[in-house]
Amino acid sequence: MAVHTTRMLIIGSGPAGLSAAIYGARAGMQPIVVQGLQPGGQLTITTDVENYPGFRDVIQGPWLMQEMQAQAEHVGTRMLWDTIVDIDLSGPPFRATGDSGDVYEGETLVIATGAQAKWLGVAGEQELSGKGVSACATCDGFFYRGKKVVVIGGGNTAVEEALYLTNHSQDVTLIHRRDSLRAEKILQDRLLAHPNIKVLWNKAVDHFVGGDTGLTGVALKDTVTGESSIAPTDGAFVAIGHAPATELFKGKLELDGGGYIVVQPGTPKTAIPGVFACGDVMDHTYRQAVTAAGTGCMAALDAERFVAERDFAASKG
Repeated sequence: MAVHTTRMLIIGSGPAGLSAAIYGARAGMQPIVVQGLQPGGQLTITTDVENYPGFRDVIQGPWLMQEMQAQAEHVGTRMLWDTIVDIDLSGPPFRATGDSGDVYEGETLVIATGAQAKWLGVAGEQELSGKGVSACATCDGFFYRGKKVVVIGGGNTAVEEALYLTNHSQDVTLIHRRDSLRAEKILQDRLLAHPNIKVLWNKAVDHFVGGDTGLTGVALKDTVTGESSIAPTDGAFVAIGHAPATELFKGKLELDGGGYIVVQPGTPKTAIPGVFACGDVMDHTYRQAVTAAGTGCMAALDAERFVAERDFAASKG
C-alpha cells in the first residue's frame, strides 16, 4: 500500500477534473488526478465535437481529452490510475482509498466524478450510438439539420431537448410511454403549442432499427394495446435523465433530489470547507464540456485560496 499526498486531490479526469488540474498545477498545488473507471469522462465516448471553443473544424472527443491530459501533465499534474472506493471527508487532509489499496491524501479535494446519461437498455441502442442514437441534443442536434428526429422521454430533459431540436429540424417527435408528461407546466405548454413537434403517447421503445449506414427507425410498442409500429427517423435522442456518480458521497455530502452534489450558488464550494465539486456531478442544467471546464477552473482557484488563507492564518497563530 502506498500513500500519495498532495495539496489538491482531484477525483475524475473529464474536462472539469483536468481543467482543475491545469489551474491547480500552475498555482503550485502539485495536483494528483485519480482517473477512475472512465479516464477522460464522457467525451471519450463522444466522436464528433463541434462546439468546443478554439477549433474551427470538427474534433474528436478522445483526442480533446488526450490533449487536456497532456497539458495537465506538462504543467505538473500527476495522473494516477485507480478507482476510489472509500472517502473520508473529516480532514483536511481528506483521504481517499483506491481499489488498489493505495491511499490518496489532499489538503483540498476536488470532486469531478461526472454523470452518465441513463439509457433504455434495448436492442440496437449501443450498436447505433453515434450513428443516429444520442443522449445529448445540444451536443449532436446540429448534425441533424433538416432531418427527421425523435426524442424519447417525458420529463423536463426530454421536453427541453425536443424544443431545442426545433432549431435544426422541422420534424421533431416526442415519444412517451405514458399519456401525460412529467415536465414543468410551462415547458409542456411550449411543447404542445409548437407547430414542428408532435407527440406519440403511450409508446415504449422496443428496439432501434438500422444497419451499417446508421439509424433508420425506432420500433415501438403501444403500452395500452400492445400494438407494434415503427417510427422512421434519422436521429433518436434518449432523454430519460442522468445519473451523477455520487455513490461515494452519500451520507457524507449534501445531495439534491437527483443525487447531484449541492454547492453554494455560483460556486463549486460544498458545505465542507476545502471540498469542491465541479462539472456534471454538480451541474444538471448545462452539462457541456465547456461549462464543466469552467467550473473546474473555479474549483482550482477556490482551492488555492483556501490553502493560502489557511497557511496565512497558521503563520499568524
